[in-house]
Amino acid sequence: MSTTTASSHGSALPFGSSDLTLPPDLREPLQAHLRDLKQRYLARGWGQPVGFGKRPALIVIDLAKFWTQPQQQIGTNLDSVIDGTLKVLAAAREAKIPIFFTSFAYDPADPPSPQNVKLQMKIKPGDEKFFELDERMNRKPTEKLILKRYASCFKGTTLHEMLTSLGVDTLIVTGASTSHCVYATCRDATDSFRVIVPKEAVGERCEIMHEVNLLDIDIDLGDVMPVDDVVAELKKLPV
Repeated sequence: MSTTTASSHGSALPFGSSDLTLPPDLREPLQAHLRDLKQRYLARGWGQPVGFGKRPALIVIDLAKFWTQPQQQIGTNLDSVIDGTLKVLAAAREAKIPIFFTSFAYDPADPPSPQNVKLQMKIKPGDEKFFELDERMNRKPTEKLILKRYASCFKGTTLHEMLTSLGVDTLIVTGASTSHCVYATCRDATDSFRVIVPKEAVGERCEIMHEVNLLDIDIDLGDVMPVDDVVAELKKLPV
């Protein structure tokens, strides 16, 4: 079942960048407001849980060094997100469900887009190695790596075709960042798949962006659930 998406009352998130956190005097009022918003949406019949289907798959979004190393341009502390993801990943491997990873398809020869003006990535020759997955993911040869150019894991890739060919009806979404690639992927997935987001297995650098977008996902796109509940669901699957 979906749960409230805000962090513990008054507590800062265990991940993110210190310069992008909420001022302490705003945190509890914001969290209280988000909890109230969720209840108001539920009263309108909006935000009901969709639950698991019969054939889930897991996607781990952009837990590569460019995002998981705080010294990188848009990197941040995602250790707790990685810990949550590893718990889901272990259960997914035990259940033998399809597993996908993503990272950025960096190519210096790609023509510029308007989005490159918004985010001017400072990538030097040799920096391509930072788009390799964080070693903690320990990706197996049977786990597909998707290199993507856009925020959504579906845009410009064959993810949708691969999921449908496998008979997948539920997509478990983990990784970073909540307000960008996680949100965009959930948005594209929700019309074809049940979407499950393990709460402690997604995150980003900015506290308010995480909180607001996670609530939006929970209301409109999928079920935000504790990691332990997702693991328990995976343990129920026949192997």
